[in-house]
Amino acid sequence: MRISVPYGEGALEAVLPDGLDVTVIGPGCGLGEEVAPPVSPSAADEQAEIRRALAEPIGAPRLSELAAAARTAAVVVSDVTRPCPSHRILPALLEELSPLRPEQISILFALGGHRPHSPEEQVRLVGEEVARSGVRLLDLETSRCRPVGTTSRGTRLEVFEPYLDADLRVCVGNIEYHYFAGFSGGAKAVVPGLCSYAAISDNHSMMLAPTARAGIMEGNPVREDIDEAAEMIGIDFILNVLLDEEKRIWHAVAGHFLAAHRAGAEIYDRRCDLRIAEAADVVIASPGGRPKDINLYQAQKTLDNVSGAVKDGGVIVLVARCPEGFGQRVFEEWMTGMGRPQVLIDRIRREFVLGGHKAAAVAGLLDRADVYLVSEFPDDVVRSMCMTPFSSVDEAVAAALARAGDSARCLVVPHGSRVTAAA
Repeated sequence: MRISVPYGEGALEAVLPDGLDVTVIGPGCGLGEEVAPPVSPSAADEQAEIRRALAEPIGAPRLSELAAAARTAAVVVSDVTRPCPSHRILPALLEELSPLRPEQISILFALGGHRPHSPEEQVRLVGEEVARSGVRLLDLETSRCRPVGTTSRGTRLEVFEPYLDADLRVCVGNIEYHYFAGFSGGAKAVVPGLCSYAAISDNHSMMLAPTARAGIMEGNPVREDIDEAAEMIGIDFILNVLLDEEKRIWHAVAGHFLAAHRAGAEIYDRRCDLRIAEAADVVIASPGGRPKDINLYQAQKTLDNVSGAVKDGGVIVLVARCPEGFGQRVFEEWMTGMGRPQVLIDRIRREFVLGGHKAAAVAGLLDRADVYLVSEFPDDVVRSMCMTPFSSVDEAVAAALARAGDSARCLVVPHGSRVTAAA
């Protein structure tokens, strides 16, 4: 059997032995209810769906009505590490903001704790037409964050001034699983997207709670803190999209930041929460290519999403190019200085450090299963992370199957950033 898994902007192939017990899973092919998107939605399909959502807002007035009463607007969009196709969303959204002139509109890139963009990246994210229209393009600058207050859980809210100063505040994003906030999208565009390091650290420190997991929002302290913060800060309107495996828009929701987001998350969950009959000895997983494997900081989410699908003592073959390396300095320091997984597990319980939280999540998996990594990392760096390096998927799978034996169960997850898989 030949398999192909995304890797960067391309794909890698492997040949699995005949007779091997293999299951390939992805969105819409789990054992639960399936919600299938249109097959390869066209550009016209995408635009029709975006406009439908804008014309049928959930729990909020139409955006054009809100714009008519505003003098300035801030539109928050995702950064380069996210798959959200803002350049295909913004033209229709800006039409709704037509009561405002372009110079009255700022597009803010929700960096959170990620690196700043180059000017070329900003243009690529919003599209050349939007970039030339006269709107302002601004990366988050944490030095320009202003105190707003403190949530009931103790998160010190410090938010990007250009967002706070806008009359109308709009958030654009995509909905998919997030390994401790439940789902991406909704108010996450602002918290952590437009917040200071202190605010992000305060919020993310709640990830150690047992209910801070992918697909869970009710009772999840991270998500509940985000939503409480959004009530304090203010979000007037959201436009969130659901993407297929080719990163095409097959569904959109718009309106109130809670009501619309929950509606979209419910649809996503019905399609992408995959239950398998039995945990696998070997899981072959890819984040789904760029941008989800742009660095290990992003690719880690796939490890978390498939962790429930591998047996204790099993192997996850992670196929993630990671051309930008680790993606975060503290994460790199913790990962390469791990020594053994339990060290990081104990450390994060003593001291929560942003960046270290992801390393501790990886350590939690490595404490019960092995990770074979196919990437651009040097072999010695991979070994310093308590993982095993391989130069090809074929080599990694052969080693994993030699260890697991002839009766091994194998699970293939080509788009691991988009699903949760568990037995």
